[in-house]
Amino acid sequence: MSKTVLLIGTLDTKGREYAYVRDLIRARGLETFVLDAGVLGEPVFTPDSSAARTAEAGGGSLAELREKHDRGHAIEIMGLGARALAVKLAAEGKFDGVISMGGSGGTSIGSTAMQALPVGMPKLIVSTMASGDVGPYVGVKDITMMYSVVDVSGLNRLSRRIFANAAGAIGGMVEQTMPKAEDKRLIGATMFGVTTPCVDRVRARFEAEGYEMLVFHAVGSGGRSFEALITDGVFDGVVDATTTEWCDELVGGVLSAGPERLDAAAKKGIPQVVSLGALDMVNFGPRDTLPAKFEKRNIYIHNPEVTLMRTTPEECAKLGEIIAKKLNKTTGPTALFVPLKGVSAIDVEGGPFYDPAADKALFEAIRKHLDRSKVELVELDLAINDPAFADAMVDRLQKMLKK
Repeated sequence: MSKTVLLIGTLDTKGREYAYVRDLIRARGLETFVLDAGVLGEPVFTPDSSAARTAEAGGGSLAELREKHDRGHAIEIMGLGARALAVKLAAEGKFDGVISMGGSGGTSIGSTAMQALPVGMPKLIVSTMASGDVGPYVGVKDITMMYSVVDVSGLNRLSRRIFANAAGAIGGMVEQTMPKAEDKRLIGATMFGVTTPCVDRVRARFEAEGYEMLVFHAVGSGGRSFEALITDGVFDGVVDATTTEWCDELVGGVLSAGPERLDAAAKKGIPQVVSLGALDMVNFGPRDTLPAKFEKRNIYIHNPEVTLMRTTPEECAKLGEIIAKKLNKTTGPTALFVPLKGVSAIDVEGGPFYDPAADKALFEAIRKHLDRSKVELVELDLAINDPAFADAMVDRLQKMLKK
């Protein structure tokens, strides 16, 4: 059965370019489905789904968008509409991969739709924006960005080659077959450099017992990806050992995962064991990027590109309260593991971030705010990287998974 590629584009201004890519995709023996998101005029060719339908799906009307001449509003509405329609079509199994092309507006529309599609579904954007910061467009999904080099409007000797490469790329993605592999139960975990020994042992234990484990680096994007995949129902259970991104969210570091961090597993109700990994640190870039207001704080140079700042007792108390209240919303089996002898590799006696007062404030806030009728509290007289601590988390999650 032939595979189908969804094309999302503004067919009024870039119809010739989309027709070129569509024809190249069809030449590979693939089907296409074209979704129009153009506002300014009539499409160059007839799409499979009209711009009027896209606008309606986004909560507006094409006539009103044309009358208002508000480009930003139009892009927002058409992006929302493209997303709603793409999600519906994907649920119906109508396409196997998606491609979009554009400048900032077209890229925004295409990426808004793609960010709502499942991880693993091929997604490609040819964009003038692809050589800069693509984080807002990629989000936490596996979107491939291809730099257009020249403007996406117009067919010339260079753009035709780039568009042909894009057509070949999306065609190859949707035609690619996965080698057969055994589907194992899947565990998600979070890790930082200073909690690596803990998570490495957790992974070894689970893999030895037939599980597969995905580990996410808690650097902001890692936490967001972790939360998104939980929401998508990918995991059977999680070991959220490293909740450090909340330090950056609270204090103003560079690795925040946003205020929704710790929400997904609680809402999803999947078994989770959580710990306080690296709550002793806020992250910044090179030493000279540290904000002046923090100059008198306890600072540790992790490497030339990463500067760490020790959290204070006041900050730790607030972190403990936040984490406890997040976990209190759980709808599934949850246990919080507290490493009383240190929450990171450098928060141990003799380490540069060893601060009993700060740790005490963190632990006391946890005890004060945690609803123990919903969340099991496990306090161990161990550091987070002690093998016995990792073993305790694995043992507890395995019991949850067997119920």
